[in-house]
Amino acid sequence: MIYSRLGQLNERQLAIIVHSLFSGWMLSFIFEGQILYTLSEIHDINIDIMIFGGLAAFFLGLILSGFFVKSQKRARRLFLYCYPVFILISLPFFSEPSLLWTLGIIIGSFLAGNCVASWGYYLKSSTPKSEKIKTIADMIILSNILMIIINIATIHISYFLGLALSIVMLLFAFMFALKLPIDYHIDDSCESAESHVSIKSLLVFLCFFIIVITINSGLMYEVVNPAFEHLKWLTSWYWAVPYIIAILIMRNLPKEINRSHLLYVAIAMMGISFISFMCLGRNAISYIIIDTLMLGACGVYDLFWWSILGESLDFRDNSARILGIGLSANILGILLGAIIGNIIIFNNASSTNPTLLALTVVCVGLALLPFLHKHLSFLLKDHIYLKMYSEMIIEEQDNKINHIKKLEILSEREKQVTSRLLQGKTYKTIAEELFISENTVKYFVKNIYSKFNIRSRSELIETIFDDKN
Repeated sequence: MIYSRLGQLNERQLAIIVHSLFSGWMLSFIFEGQILYTLSEIHDINIDIMIFGGLAAFFLGLILSGFFVKSQKRARRLFLYCYPVFILISLPFFSEPSLLWTLGIIIGSFLAGNCVASWGYYLKSSTPKSEKIKTIADMIILSNILMIIINIATIHISYFLGLALSIVMLLFAFMFALKLPIDYHIDDSCESAESHVSIKSLLVFLCFFIIVITINSGLMYEVVNPAFEHLKWLTSWYWAVPYIIAILIMRNLPKEINRSHLLYVAIAMMGISFISFMCLGRNAISYIIIDTLMLGACGVYDLFWWSILGESLDFRDNSARILGIGLSANILGILLGAIIGNIIIFNNASSTNPTLLALTVVCVGLALLPFLHKHLSFLLKDHIYLKMYSEMIIEEQDNKINHIKKLEILSEREKQVTSRLLQGKTYKTIAEELFISENTVKYFVKNIYSKFNIRSRSELIETIFDDKN
């Protein structure tokens, strides 16, 4: 009955469910999850090296995924191979600590990084440009709800039950992944080389900003969370609640609301959170205040850069590389924050020091926001135009091209190529649609750029978008 209903789900729903079930296991277990921490307490072992090794392996998996997974077909194959491996990796944790634990965390984290990055292919193919933020939000919300369920089971009932639930989620993830479609028409060999420069500069600046902001997340794991360790009855379920609520609010904001203003609000929330940590006590009310501010801000920022990365997928064919590089910055920030936090703790520094450091990071993030907005605005403007253009029917697209005076200098064939460039299509796809070779397409593109004295697709978009005629 359940399996027969899988066929009724569309690609977007399947993509969300598969990745959420896998992420529920990942967040509650190998990614500094409560299962791992509970096991360390039960067996009285230090897992810091294991966790650091896992984060480093996860980082490498994100970075390297784009070199191995270059199509949606390979992404689906990766899921179907890795989910059973994750189950095997989880089984030794039912028994006494051994070398298999460390190997499992490191190998599992590396493969998990590959799976997270490879999900970009399904995010790109299953969701229209204007709806990506909702798909991402739905995935993050469902993942965290599943994580909360596992955490509650682990802490308040038994780690055995929590670990078993996480394995069940992997089984369901595998079952749903079998139904994921395969798009054999994705062009893996011909990426939009002309847009590389703009996307590369965007990613560099965005990654730097992500690293700066997520240093606070690393500090939170190492400094803030341990301070409320005695409130497990509360922290086991409330920790991610503000995060979920913030993402839910961001998801459902009207399109006319300028979300960039909320980034400043989130920065302020983060700063107030650390000030509150420095000034308030260590009781339940203090935890609720601090966690609500901190995790609410994290929710705003996580959805922000996830959605920007989702938008960027439309400019490159290798979705795993774009998503992997972007999210690796998040992990790098957490790693740096964790290292800094551990150094502070090792030196027996007071809680004031990490708080002041965190506030400094907040100030740096606040200073970077205007520059980030400037760099993103051009890409977003292009993307809005591409959305408007791609939603037109073919006749309307051709009509628009024919009525732009600036394009009168182009031949009919050059106009046809221009129209398809504006749709974000690759040279190979354009060649197939116009029944010409890729080299001929490149020849026409070179002529088009030469006539307008431009060098990239983004400049072509700007030329047409700003046309008043």
